Amino acid sequence: MHQQKRQPELVEGNLPVFVFPTELIFYADDQSTHKQVLTLYNPYEFALKFKVLCTTPNKYVVVDAAGAVKPQCCVDIVIRHRDVRSCHYGVIDKFRLQVCEQSQRKALGRKEVVATLLPSAKEQQKEEEEKRIKEHLTESLFFEQSFQPENKTVSSGPSLLTVFLGVVCIAALMLPTLGDVESLVPLYLHLSVNQKLVAAYILGLITMAILRT
Repeated sequence: MHQQKRQPELVEGNLPVFVFPTELIFYADDQSTHKQVLTLYNPYEFALKFKVLCTTPNKYVVVDAAGAVKPQCCVDIVIRHRDVRSCHYGVIDKFRLQVCEQSQRKALGRKEVVATLLPSAKEQQKEEEEKRIKEHLTESLFFEQSFQPENKTVSSGPSLLTVFLGVVCIAALMLPTLGDVESLVPLYLHLSVNQKLVAAYILGLITMAILRT
């Protein structure tokens, strides 16, 4: 019964394969990177057999290229680069890990891991730093260009508050003065001479502020 329940999941090529890391980077000037480790995880409740294939096997040495992983365990696969030459810089090679159940031969799942040889770790770090600086400068320039027109718009003319105060002062000067009996405007809108003087003074200040902008 257990075999029948599990069988639909074990379709050829569909079983997820868990490998870390998924990219190997070797540096020619750093001998410690010429040997790297791939870790294959088996989170399943049954054992797996694995096999490591490579597109350029003459450039690498794979220690234990085939083996088995117990249920819910992991295994380390050591990969050594043995052909560190400048003609291989930047060339992308691929490793393929195939897994199958111990009682079967068909591949239940596969995972590809890319491998690249670079000339220098310092040059790589320098290129990444230059890339980050360029991205930062590009972002700064973008924000400056985005906000500059808005700032110009704000400073190129009087604010709405200034215009509103100017309109209020003009309206106050047009209202009738206290004691003007012939006016049709309600009495509570009549202003004193002092109030109109204040309105005229404020209007003068607003006019000077507008002329300066």
